[in-house]
Amino acid sequence: MILIDKPYVSKFLIKTIKENNFKIVATTEAKQMIADETLNWLQESEAIQLISKNPNHPIYSNSENTISWVEKNLNFSKFPKQIEVFKNKILFRELVQDIYPNYFFLGVKFQDLDSISIDKLPFPFIIKPAIGFFSLGVHKVDKPLEWKKVLEKIKQEITHIKDFYPNEVLNTNYFIIEECIEGEEYAIDCYFNKDGKPIVLNILHHIFSSGKDVSDRVYTTSKEIIENNIEEIEQFLKIIREKARLSNFPVHVEVRITNQGLVIPIEVNPLRFGGWCTTGDLSWYAYGINSYEYFLKNKTPNWEEILKVRKGKKYSIVILNNNSGFSENEIASFNYEQVLKDFEKPMNLRKVDFNEYPIFGILFTETTIGNEKELDQILTSNLRNYINLK
Repeated sequence: MILIDKPYVSKFLIKTIKENNFKIVATTEAKQMIADETLNWLQESEAIQLISKNPNHPIYSNSENTISWVEKNLNFSKFPKQIEVFKNKILFRELVQDIYPNYFFLGVKFQDLDSISIDKLPFPFIIKPAIGFFSLGVHKVDKPLEWKKVLEKIKQEITHIKDFYPNEVLNTNYFIIEECIEGEEYAIDCYFNKDGKPIVLNILHHIFSSGKDVSDRVYTTSKEIIENNIEEIEQFLKIIREKARLSNFPVHVEVRITNQGLVIPIEVNPLRFGGWCTTGDLSWYAYGINSYEYFLKNKTPNWEEILKVRKGKKYSIVILNNNSGFSENEIASFNYEQVLKDFEKPMNLRKVDFNEYPIFGILFTETTIGNEKELDQILTSNLRNYINLK
């Protein structure tokens, strides 16, 4: 069963739903976003009855905006509690606290941030909304002198971002302060099958431009990234399964892997893969894996076979977030054609209304190993060379 909501549903996901005749819930939002009447639409009452009769029936959602629907209509099921323990970063840290007993985190109300005693905090640290999305409101604080500036920036951002998503997706009433985790950051699409076994569908290296960078600009996957990390990640996912008792459950996980090979979770995003149909679609472009189909049909990738023909290539998602310093009111247009010219092999470009969301678009691209300079350049770009001002 599939739940669809804003901000975006890809043509690839719609095509997958149609070709497999997957059940899709006929919410007002879904019907507004998808006009195809030939899909296997379920009335909301039918969807509720389906889960009531079969509590383990798999649910996939393209967007965390559907969380409110699940909480309202499926409160008799396992899903609301499982969603809450992952979506609320404070509850999630409490869930795995015994596994990482020395890891520092602190939940704080937004109104209490001004009065927090910073001399008790372990620098450097990360501060972010306890319920968040897309790196909105996330900051790294390296030393006490930076705290006032960061706090002012958080207050300014909250005014700007608080209406982008529902409270279930982005809630700035509570923040979490947690220690910085050393190591490389990775994002994983996976699901726990009917027996609870974790099935990895993709592993992406989240690349940063500097130690201060907390943005979502570039995520890259490759044969080497999969092979070098899949064993440790599968072992970590088994711990998550046991803690939360998961089965028939898709997640998008973010972790850091230390130099010693320890996998430390950053967050687990429930009922979905990467937001805006990003990482789920990239698995198809990169590896020929239809992640949506694999989950809903309980299939497992044969990574050994898949990776035999993926040598010498990297596959990336580039989030064209507006870090230009220009507000949407100052911008007349964005030069998407030039973006495409600056990459070796663009596979797909999605344009986004920058007046509605703080991004210009999302690019999927293939890069030959040795030509990573195109990724390095976009990683550090403020995108001003693509922007036409009014």
